[in-house]
Amino acid sequence: MEVKDAYQAVLKEVKKKIAGKNEVIELMFVGLIADGNVLLEGVPGVAKTTMAKTLADVVQASFGRVQGTPDLEYSDIVGHTYIDESHEVKLKKGPIFNNIFLIDELNRMPAKTTTALLESLEERQVSIADHDVALPKPFMAVATQNPLSIEGTNPLPKVLADRFLMRIGVDYPSMEEEQEMLRIKESEEQVKLDKILTTDQIIEAQEKVKLVKMPDEVINYITRIVGASRSDIHVVMGGSPRAEISFMRCGKARALINGRDTVEKEDIKMLTRAVLSHRIAVRSTGGIGVNGIIDGITASVR
Repeated sequence: MEVKDAYQAVLKEVKKKIAGKNEVIELMFVGLIADGNVLLEGVPGVAKTTMAKTLADVVQASFGRVQGTPDLEYSDIVGHTYIDESHEVKLKKGPIFNNIFLIDELNRMPAKTTTALLESLEERQVSIADHDVALPKPFMAVATQNPLSIEGTNPLPKVLADRFLMRIGVDYPSMEEEQEMLRIKESEEQVKLDKILTTDQIIEAQEKVKLVKMPDEVINYITRIVGASRSDIHVVMGGSPRAEISFMRCGKARALINGRDTVEKEDIKMLTRAVLSHRIAVRSTGGIGVNGIIDGITASVR
């Protein structure tokens, strides 16, 4: 199955449980085949967890989840060693050892645990009892964040947020989407999800992403977008070189799910909020907001 056809089939199945959110689902699938980790940010109750779990079901990926709490320890996530009845050292793996790993409310976790976790996500391995253990393939961490104004949350430092390929904003649904959501919930028990992909096919798609071409004009466009984020009057800290790499990886993945073997500027333009919003630090914006600044950058760079 071609990646474009596979994505359309995945979208159709996920929509059996999710009302609206087409762009969010698209970006999550882009993150999966771009072999990266993503942040989902939105208020509680807007289906962030449901989307991650449903995507895992449809692509036949194993799914693990951990709830971010102020007392969560690294060992709660990665697991621990123990001595069994025959006096052998055994490893009890934690929820991170799944193809899709959901971290609910990342910004409620202690800073020490968050830092250790994100280092593991970057290196694709965890350290347990002085041993490095590789994470499964394919692997994608989906971390949800509540807006920072909600009680009990802590700001995620930009240096740690930068480890995520994208930050995907999840807004309140429209009235029509809420009505559709209620209809879905009413008949949810009768909904059967078809299995569209296997983990081997996901890995194959990840390899195909690497073969997508990146024209010079698109590379130039990426560097000008990121460069503009560093010089904008409202921005204290602009996008890093890692942002440019993320644009490249996500742009290739988006081109592939649209049936193309070449990245276009429109791919990069669509990704600007997702790639930049968690990487730039802004001054007081006079109500414009981070996304408003990014939209202004996108409009000014041709």
